[in-house]
Amino acid sequence: MRPHNPLAPGRALVPVDDKALKTLLRALYRGDLTLPLDLPGLTRVGLQYCSSELLHHLRGLDKGAVQAVVVAVLAERRAASEAR
Repeated sequence: MRPHNPLAPGRALVPVDDKALKTLLRALYRGDLTLPLDLPGLTRVGLQYCSSELLHHLRGLDKGAVQAVVVAVLAERRAASEAR
């Protein structure tokens, strides 16, 4: 995964793989992450390698909002892969 470039438009969470998003979602449901998201929390659950993208787009959101975004991204990816 490439480091986050805030000047690159339209990438959103595309660089973050499904495994990382599922790990994030699992950690949220289990209560392993405190919110708002921060680097130490993401590192504790093994997501330091994609923390730049996650923090850029999800920092400051509450638990329900982060869960909603992650579930929506995973659902869109699944629908796109099934349409192929």
